[in-house]
Amino acid sequence: MSIERWEIADSSGIYFTVRHLLISKVRGRFTRWNGTVLVPDDDWGRATVDVVIDASSIDTGIAKRDADLRSANFLDVGRYPVITFQTLYVTARQADQFQIVGELTMKGRVGEVILETESTGTGRFSAQAAISRRDFGASGNVAWDKYGVMIGERIDVAIDVEAVRQPAAAISFLSDIHDLTVPRA
Repeated sequence: MSIERWEIADSSGIYFTVRHLLISKVRGRFTRWNGTVLVPDDDWGRATVDVVIDASSIDTGIAKRDADLRSANFLDVGRYPVITFQTLYVTARQADQFQIVGELTMKGRVGEVILETESTGTGRFSAQAAISRRDFGASGNVAWDKYGVMIGERIDVAIDVEAVRQPAAAISFLSDIHDLTVPRA
């Protein structure tokens, strides 16, 4: 069996949108993260994706909001500095579309997430998912959360990936597959 290793390029992005005050949406992204895609026998339907996100790199364009999102109310980056995603399995839908089902670990909680994924060319993909922020302990202002009017429950995630194939020598041990770390800027 041969395994190709693809590193997710810096040109890739993880973006999110959440409803705010019932009438607007907050958009943001994570600026520091890395990931690897392993493809056995050139079969993308059996690929695995592992991603590690530096939780402190959350960026909505508003410094005060970002500081609040890093606090214990939301991501609690002091205690939980990384968010991870690890593939459980992949299901092919059509020629260029598939589902990646994986475990998302955020703020010490693990939950299953389904990424609806589409190939947009060799090593290029786009994916969408929706997660419940409360499932991962990102409750925010509990008094407002009770009525669901301050911050929406659903977080929509959009991912654009450009993966770069690594030379065969880049895979020395398969034991490093789930040992990813976020480089510090």
